[in-house]
Amino acid sequence: MDHTIETIRAKLFTSVLSDTLDGLGYRHQAMRPAIRPLDEEKVLVGRARTGFYMEVFHIAPDENPYELEIKLIDDLRPGEVPILGCGSSQMIAPWGELLSTACIARGAAGCITDGLVRDIRAIRKLGFPVFHGGIGPLDSKGRGKVMAIDVPIACGGVQVAPGDLVFGDADGVICVPQAIEKTAIAAALDKVVGEDRTREALARGEKLGAVFARYGIL
Repeated sequence: MDHTIETIRAKLFTSVLSDTLDGLGYRHQAMRPAIRPLDEEKVLVGRARTGFYMEVFHIAPDENPYELEIKLIDDLRPGEVPILGCGSSQMIAPWGELLSTACIARGAAGCITDGLVRDIRAIRKLGFPVFHGGIGPLDSKGRGKVMAIDVPIACGGVQVAPGDLVFGDADGVICVPQAIEKTAIAAALDKVVGEDRTREALARGEKLGAVFARYGIL
C-alpha cells in the first residue's frame, strides 16, 4: 500500500520513524543532533534533491560559483527538498532568504543542510521549513561550492540518495531509504497505533510493566 505525504505528515514523527528503522536494521538514519529546525513548530516531509558542497578558497576569473546551486533550485518540483551536504563546514552558509523564496515559488517542501543558514528572521516570516547545522552571515561565495547535484551524499552524518523520503520535526531529521520506504512507513503507522493504546492504558493508571508486557512499546 502506498502512503501519501499528507498521511505521513499527519500521523508520523521522527522518533517513531527512528525506532521503526532501528527494528529493520537501519540504525544510522537520524542526522546528528546539531541539525536543528529554524522553527520547531514546522514539520518537513518530502523527497530529497541533493547537492554536494566542498570548501573552496578562491573564485576563478569569470566563474559563476552558484551555477550548480542555481540549477538545482530552478529544477525543483513540488514536494521536493534540497539536501545540501557541506561536511558540517562552519565556512559555508548555502541557505538564506532568496533561495527560500525561490523554493516556495516552486512548491518545495523545505531545505536541509549541515552547513550554515542566514537571513533567519526573514525565513521564519516566510514560514519555510529549514533544518541547519548552524547560523551565520557568511556568503558561500569563495568559501563553498556545489560540486555535484542529484548524487548520493552525506548530510548530518547520514547517507542520502536522490528521491529518499526525508522527515524533519522538533526532534531532528530522519532519512528513509527508498528501498525500504513502503515497509518502514507501514510499520511506523502500526507502531503509532500501538503507542496510542499504550498511552491510553498508562493514562488510565495501569502499571508501566503490565502495559509494556501487553504491547511491547516504550
